[in-house]
Amino acid sequence: MEHLAEIIAQFAFQGEHAGEEVCTDGHINDTYFLEFRDGEKKRRYVLQRINSHVFRDPAGVMANIEAVTSHIRQKVTEQGGDPEREVMTVISTRSGKPYYRCSQGEYWRAYNFIEGARTYQKVEDPVHFYHAGRSFGQFQLLLADFPADSLQETIPSFHDTRRRFQDLLQAIEADPKGRVAQVKQEIAFVLEREADTGVIVDLIASGEIPLRVTHNDTKLNNIMLDDETGEGICVLDLDTVMPGSALYDFGDAIRFGASTAEEDETDLDLVSVDLELFTEFARGYLSMARDFLTPAEIDHLAFSVKLITLETGIRFLTDYIEGDVYFRTAYPEHNLHRARTQFKLVEEMEALMPKMEEIIRSILAGGLEAGA
Repeated sequence: MEHLAEIIAQFAFQGEHAGEEVCTDGHINDTYFLEFRDGEKKRRYVLQRINSHVFRDPAGVMANIEAVTSHIRQKVTEQGGDPEREVMTVISTRSGKPYYRCSQGEYWRAYNFIEGARTYQKVEDPVHFYHAGRSFGQFQLLLADFPADSLQETIPSFHDTRRRFQDLLQAIEADPKGRVAQVKQEIAFVLEREADTGVIVDLIASGEIPLRVTHNDTKLNNIMLDDETGEGICVLDLDTVMPGSALYDFGDAIRFGASTAEEDETDLDLVSVDLELFTEFARGYLSMARDFLTPAEIDHLAFSVKLITLETGIRFLTDYIEGDVYFRTAYPEHNLHRARTQFKLVEEMEALMPKMEEIIRSILAGGLEAGA
């Protein structure tokens, strides 16, 4: 990128810029890994262009991130942890802002690079998923006393599944790319499950389930796992930190991490739910979250796995019908294949629901002690 040097010069990095590497993971933001040298010392940073089509208020996104990371940093410090590794550090611009708007109108931000740890695109060892669950549970625990209503809703109605259902209906009616005729079966699948879409939003509206500070994108690859211990040390990708339900975080983590196939797998016979991984994540998560979750939240943990998977499939299907305007795609049918994978997982989850509910009850009763 021609104007990358302009961007880099605006941030208060330490040392002299020695190169960069493009990160190819992720659907939304453009990411670079930067290397700087300060004498014999090498430092690395993460530089990102915020996708302002997805995040219409980049300043609001960064205000949320600064507030949440500051709160976590204080808690980690008080508990004797290492805030340089256990929470993301926002690198300010030379003028003291948490982001920079370049001459082309794009918004950029930078973080420290956490050494001695890595992210995983898929579960390579079940114990990693246990630690991912523990990390996301701890993330919510550390923010349990943070005023959720003080955060900006940077993507309105992000996990309002009923609203996502209505968005799909509108896309079907408009059919801007003439694709509806190709996806009649997928549309029928969603319509049959309309009643599920309002369950959690109605419980939140009634006050039976509380609003909490939630991550809202709890994929395995948003956890840094220590190279030596395998333990989760830091939660990444805080763009969607907003008021929400703890159930959304739990459900999305299982959706992504306990699937036996890639998110865009075309052979649906390979797509199922790994109950061992479900158990490991639930053990880790509940080891941190069991004391602050309400009975209503606990009762809907297993259901949330199905709901978020259905919602994600709806979003992929809607984007396909609308012409792939939200998610980054590699080929014309990419979003359709993603949607079909999610819907196959929903079918699997429906069949496994009694088992998932029993696993959660066993963990809470001490029958499946966490301690991997």
